[in-house]
Amino acid sequence: MILDAWFWTGAVICAVSLVVCVVMTIVRTFPDDLSILSIAAVELFLLVYGAGSIVRGGGEPIRGELWEFWGYVITALVVPVVAFVWAVTDKTRWSNLVMAAVGPTIFVMLHRMQVIWFG
Repeated sequence: MILDAWFWTGAVICAVSLVVCVVMTIVRTFPDDLSILSIAAVELFLLVYGAGSIVRGGGEPIRGELWEFWGYVITALVVPVVAFVWAVTDKTRWSNLVMAAVGPTIFVMLHRMQVIWFG
């Protein structure tokens, strides 16, 4: 299996988001702007990843199932949005912790997308 620059970039963004959100859970009693911006960065990366996958798909074929790969991409795009909605509607400390779960969740999904892409 190949772990390319897409994976490592996503891994760093997810790790930073996790750390920021956990620190904000400890420090704040309500959702912090920094936590929201960190999951927005994850969402932005996923949008770029999806667009890059369309371009990359023309040159290097997916070895796994195409529907499975795009299912992961679409699901990954929804996860930060759901966490954001949770944070906006639930103004407690635990909203930051819910947003902290975005980083590791997307990291695992990125790894699975790499496995599907490269076989």
